[in-house]
Amino acid sequence: MQAYKNVLSDDPGNSEAKLGLAQAELLHRVSALDPQQVRTEAAEKPGDVPAQIAAADLDLVGGHVEDAFSRLIDTVRRTVGDDRDAVRLRLLELFEVVGADDPRVTAARRALARALF
Repeated sequence: MQAYKNVLSDDPGNSEAKLGLAQAELLHRVSALDPQQVRTEAAEKPGDVPAQIAAADLDLVGGHVEDAFSRLIDTVRRTVGDDRDAVRLRLLELFEVVGADDPRVTAARRALARALF
């Protein structure tokens, strides 16, 4: 991860380094998770922001991009204040992992805007 950060400190607009860093950070976050436990907590506690964020990370790593985005957009709708901001920020991070040109990101950005306003 540090290598990507070094590149970005010299070239903040480097899209390949941004993508690489976002992917590395996601993999680092999910490496310590127990997928079964995370999914159970997320299902049992829809209002638990950290549980929903962790489940979305697992969804994305598992290739379930739309599920990850939908989970977080739904959580944005149900939250306020710092919780809402934390979810919104994680969603933006996941957009970076998938890539701005992906049509699923475009659709999720529109849905996020509707959820926020």
